[in-house]
Amino acid sequence: MDVINDQLIMRFKAKDGTNVTLRPAEIEDAFDIITNVECIIQEGKYIQKEKVRTVEEEKAFIEEMKVKDNMYAAVDVDGHVVGIARCIRGDLNMKRHTGLFRTWLSKEAQGKGLGNKIMDYTLEWGKIHQLHKICLTVFASNQIAKQLYEKYGFVVEGVQREQVLIGNNFDDEIFMAYFYS
Repeated sequence: MDVINDQLIMRFKAKDGTNVTLRPAEIEDAFDIITNVECIIQEGKYIQKEKVRTVEEEKAFIEEMKVKDNMYAAVDVDGHVVGIARCIRGDLNMKRHTGLFRTWLSKEAQGKGLGNKIMDYTLEWGKIHQLHKICLTVFASNQIAKQLYEKYGFVVEGVQREQVLIGNNFDDEIFMAYFYS
């Protein structure tokens, strides 16, 4: 991992040999981001989003994330964004030491070990930005993600039973957190 001009950048090869860069999202990434997230929303399984932003809304969101010193990382494969990770710091001073983590990967980017690298990147970003705690939620049925978070030291803080309805099935939402020592 490198820090270039105060920007955290990670370059690596995925399991399939693909060159991948994790880097801060840029305005130019807006189209790729909304195009890929639209496919994930249509699948309707593990994303807490029902509507895609417009390109202009996404550009404004990227700018807002920069201004607020939040993490909005692009998963870049050959110049195309195939996923994102973000960590939004608490708005209030009393919560500024915390971050809320969210991530998604397009279907073709899954199963290549990118989740591990996203977690490495995120935890390093939190350390650099002096966070004390990173929070996230994961659906109970998403065992792959839950196991990944546990592998990285996230602990369960609580469970909201039958919190979401996906298709015709209820699912629990698990609240997890990582604490920096």
